[in-house]
Amino acid sequence: MAIDETRTFLPVRIAVLTVSDTRGLAEDRSGDTLVARAEAAGHVLADRVILRDDADAIVAQLNRWIDDTQVDCVITTGGTGVTGRDVTPEAVEHVADKMIPGFGELFRWLSYQSIGTSTVQSRACACVARGTYIFALPGSTGAVKDAWDGILKDQLDSRHRPCNFVELMPRLLER
Repeated sequence: MAIDETRTFLPVRIAVLTVSDTRGLAEDRSGDTLVARAEAAGHVLADRVILRDDADAIVAQLNRWIDDTQVDCVITTGGTGVTGRDVTPEAVEHVADKMIPGFGELFRWLSYQSIGTSTVQSRACACVARGTYIFALPGSTGAVKDAWDGILKDQLDSRHRPCNFVELMPRLLER
């Protein structure tokens, strides 16, 4: 598991969605952390939006980005807990063609090392929706760091071996 420097880095165009009833752009530390890490890795911020915990609004925004050829990947932060207002996983499932169960499993394993059994409250998930990757992360800055540093940094790097999500992008719409 390493970066193969003989391969070409391909930047991914990432849209970031923060789901929160209480945060605006000025208070969005998790979104800021995600954007900073993605851009530092060489990726392109395609768009950034903050929405309230409203499943219909989240689904509508996800669909706009899925249909936008300038967005390769969507990463959400927030709304993945177990309270009544946490609806991000349901919105993701609504647009999903294929869920990626290993993402949530690996995220919780990594998160366990930071926060112990509290990770069981996370419903982090991922999917492919009409050729676009969607990764739904919890809203804490620590969770964003765990997910980016432990999974996404490598899986969104076209040079990562033995395999990565980027090399599969041209084949996501195959039938």
